[in-house]
Amino acid sequence: MTTILLVSLVVCFVAQMILESTMGKEAFDNLFALSLQGIERGWCWQLITFQFLHANFLHILGNMIGLYFFGRAVEEMLGPKGMLQLYLLSGTIGGLCHIALCLAFPTHFYQGVVGASAGVFGLIAAFAISAPEQPITMLVYFFFPLTFKAKWFLIGAAVLAVGGLIMPGAGGVAHGAHLGGMLTGIVFIKWSGWMGLAGAMWRPAARRRPARELVGASARRASRGPGRTAEDLPPAEYISREVDPILEKISAHGIQSLTDRERQVLEAARTKMARR
Repeated sequence: MTTILLVSLVVCFVAQMILESTMGKEAFDNLFALSLQGIERGWCWQLITFQFLHANFLHILGNMIGLYFFGRAVEEMLGPKGMLQLYLLSGTIGGLCHIALCLAFPTHFYQGVVGASAGVFGLIAAFAISAPEQPITMLVYFFFPLTFKAKWFLIGAAVLAVGGLIMPGAGGVAHGAHLGGMLTGIVFIKWSGWMGLAGAMWRPAARRRPARELVGASARRASRGPGRTAEDLPPAEYISREVDPILEKISAHGIQSLTDRERQVLEAARTKMARR
């Protein structure tokens, strides 16, 4: 799904350049960029179309980098369908937040918003609250590596978004959409019940069991005698007994190595976590 979204962004950007040159940039933006005037006219498609448009090459490049790295990680946790839901929901709610701010402060926030940033920030927030201690490295100006924990990256992004909201003109950036996307990502993950599983999935390598222990763990599950079934176990014990070996297998061989039964176990674990 991450690859599909990346290709879609590129295709839409090329189509945007062609249409802007034929019908004019102002006419194109009036129809497809997100604006209060457009929503008031009933052009609700703008809540989706603005997420696939960008102001320039650097704009789309930055969003594609964020989507590539965080999209893959979140897709590994939620699956393709869940990741797509989170991405589009974050972008849509982020757009609605920007429109609400435009409605409340019409002279404070600019119109004609484009970009996938709100959806990307939803993915970033989902990753950061699921694995707050996970180190991430970003390239400042695409050259200088800077490494810090995921939670600090999210906090820093939130501070910048809030700061942008109180600055006149907001610097030409839709900070309200960014903040709305982050909040959506946080709520989505907390309510979906994936936080505990994700935290286990992205544990530091030093805390993982050696891969050779996986065979023994699988054998123990297979030889489990009569008594309580796996579904009867409390969430914490179920995750330790059934899910941890699967997460180790993902770490060692990738999520594509899972069998149908192992995927069903992960889905059952997600359900148990959601009921906690």
